[in-house]
Amino acid sequence: MKATVLVRPKQGILDPQGQAVESSLRQLGFAVGGARIGRVVDLDVQATDPTTARAEVKRMCEQLLANPLIESYEIELSEPPA
Repeated sequence: MKATVLVRPKQGILDPQGQAVESSLRQLGFAVGGARIGRVVDLDVQATDPTTARAEVKRMCEQLLANPLIESYEIELSEPPA
């Protein structure tokens, strides 16, 4: 099963990269209300059912992929193509 994890800084947490991108976009003439920089982690999970896969990826996020104090994460699961 394929899993995609999107990790972002929580609201209210300083995001210097996001601020730099926002500032640069405005200098280029783009009207943006804000920018947040996160990261995407693509995983191949050895679970066969979505419930087990989601639980496994959630544990990965809590133990390594995200800092739960300052980051939030979203998990997307998909079946690999046949």
